[in-house]
Amino acid sequence: MHLGGLIERQARYRGDHLAVVFGDERLTYRAFARRVHRLAHGLLGLGLAKGDKIASVMPNALELLTLYWAAAETGLVVVPMSPLLSERGLSGLLAASDSRAVLAHPRTADAVAAALEGNGAVAPERRIIACGRKDGFTAYDDLVSGAADTPPPDPDLTGEDLFNIVYSSGTTGEPKGIMLSHFVRTQYAALFGASFRMRPESVVLHAGAIIFNGAFISLMPSFFLGGTYVLQETFEPEAFIAAIERERATHIVLVPTQIAALLASPDFTGERVGSLEMVQSLGAPLPLEHKRRLDERLPGRFYELYGLTEGFMVILDKHDFPRKPGSVGTPPPFFEVRVVDEQGHDKPVGEIGEIIGRSPIMMSGYYKRPDLTAETVRKGWIHSGDLGYLDEDGFLYLVDRKKDMIISGGVNVYPRDIEEVAARHPMVQEVAVFGVPHAKWGESPVAAIVPAPDAEIADRDAAAAEIAAWINERVAARFQKVARVVLLDAFPRNAAGKILKRELREAYRDVAADREDRETA
Repeated sequence: MHLGGLIERQARYRGDHLAVVFGDERLTYRAFARRVHRLAHGLLGLGLAKGDKIASVMPNALELLTLYWAAAETGLVVVPMSPLLSERGLSGLLAASDSRAVLAHPRTADAVAAALEGNGAVAPERRIIACGRKDGFTAYDDLVSGAADTPPPDPDLTGEDLFNIVYSSGTTGEPKGIMLSHFVRTQYAALFGASFRMRPESVVLHAGAIIFNGAFISLMPSFFLGGTYVLQETFEPEAFIAAIERERATHIVLVPTQIAALLASPDFTGERVGSLEMVQSLGAPLPLEHKRRLDERLPGRFYELYGLTEGFMVILDKHDFPRKPGSVGTPPPFFEVRVVDEQGHDKPVGEIGEIIGRSPIMMSGYYKRPDLTAETVRKGWIHSGDLGYLDEDGFLYLVDRKKDMIISGGVNVYPRDIEEVAARHPMVQEVAVFGVPHAKWGESPVAAIVPAPDAEIADRDAAAAEIAAWINERVAARFQKVARVVLLDAFPRNAAGKILKRELREAYRDVAADREDRETA
């Protein structure tokens, strides 16, 4: 089971059905298939072959969506990277992923070019720029111009072949590339399509970045069923509402910050968005108040999904929400979820433990990191590091998030990445980064710092602001910028000397987090 012939299949049997909408472009399956085939031939013409990695550093664009399906039918492996990453962050991921080509955008091209300096694996002709032209890059339009619009040669794919590598953390020293096979993506298509009651007439609208795994929750079923996929470059509440109304959208997947923005709009009414059959929240816990407000505005449409890209998920169905509003749901068919103690024994109903799971969508492992894979997958079960409990009906409830991870605007922000940067500042003796609530982004990072004994601090507020600016100039991505730095004489610790970040979060939860300079992912 693989994705190689899916788009051509839809072109043959549903050729006149609307497949993709992006801006002013409205493409039937027949027209979209021709685009996919031309890009496939163009990439093969660069000397790329099955198994080669091609990175993308793109905002949402028709070219990026086309790349996913061109890779699917050639056996190339797409490695999507955030356009918010810095030169340093890109350099690390391009090297770690063994990328041999890269698709960039005019807004990211300079950072990509600098990141590729000295990286001979990506030959100059394999540096492709979409939506424009730039010295040192092959123009996307030139690459596909004159290329055949028929299917490329059969790459002899199997379900075990990789489809893409999704990096779980922006730019740590040890990036974890989650390898997802063609078989896994076919299961996304079939299993999630059934879970969300999707059909060939469904219209999926998506404005979140399609570089993140959450996008595939609705993207894969839409193309599998031959439905219509409406992609927007960015999320803007009024434009999103207008698109729902105009396209008669039926299914949307959002992160909590986007849901909050929609709820704040007076235009988000049943009259304007009544075509919706699913409003799904994922990526971070959605406050119960927001769930209730959403259900009042659009009764019987709310779904919630919790899970790991590594390979298991639970879904709160719209019919279960009224009786289990605080839950994140139950595992779909063929999925299993348990809550266990430190020895791996099942915890009794209602008792908190670590959430583990297994399913047909499990990763092949972390790319070139069997050691990290062995830490996460034990005896066939993915260990999440998240805490939760099961009720008497088998519904899962979250208690705490994976370790101390911060989720800001639906993007995973790992405190250690920021702590490693802050620790290099000469005034810093110790640092602990944690998340505080933010009305727009959900959470924002705050850095608590114990100054070095020899640090000369005349004005603590000025010193904190200087350290914050210093950190924010050096982090790898915009979403890693700290909202504030607070200076402390000592950290709260447990008996083992471990810093108690939970106490820090509680103490500073009302710190105003002004992150307006940051872009949503």
